[in-house]
Amino acid sequence: MELPFSQACENNKKPILEVLEVAFANASQVLEVGSGTGQHAVYFARQLPHIEWQASDQPAYLSGVKARILKEGAPGQALPVEFDVFKEAPAGQFDALFTANTCHIMPKEGVKALFEHLGNSLKSVKRLCIYGPFNDNGQFTSESNRSFDESLKARDSQMGIRDKQWISELASQHGFHLKNTHTMPANNQLLEFQR
Repeated sequence: MELPFSQACENNKKPILEVLEVAFANASQVLEVGSGTGQHAVYFARQLPHIEWQASDQPAYLSGVKARILKEGAPGQALPVEFDVFKEAPAGQFDALFTANTCHIMPKEGVKALFEHLGNSLKSVKRLCIYGPFNDNGQFTSESNRSFDESLKARDSQMGIRDKQWISELASQHGFHLKNTHTMPANNQLLEFQR
């Protein structure tokens, strides 16, 4: 099987790693939500050997993630598990959660559902890193993000770039505070939360 591939993942994995090396320095079990092509999962698992990296995604993407982990994963890396935010969360004592480029793809209700999990079945998570494009108080941070948002909404009216403040408010409802906002390449940000 030909492995799924994202050029964006290749471009952003090193800048993200620089943040995760600090943000997840004391983490031991990370749940990645929306692993997609699996490129981040195998790269971070190899670069952060102190962490058990658990990839997850909706059923449609699992075979691609599994194939990549089997081919390129860290020694002993766990195979991906199914996770649809509208259903049950994966079992495990995860102390950190990472997700990249998911909040603008999921409907708003999906983003809320993810945070509901953090308030219930994923209460063990203390560190949270969310990567992607975000608006600032309803304003686009670049023209390219404005165009990207238009293209997302043309594909599906439920998609769209979310407000950083809205994400922070959802996080605060479940005990998280925004520790850092990291500026990333290509007009993206990495929001680092802790509780």
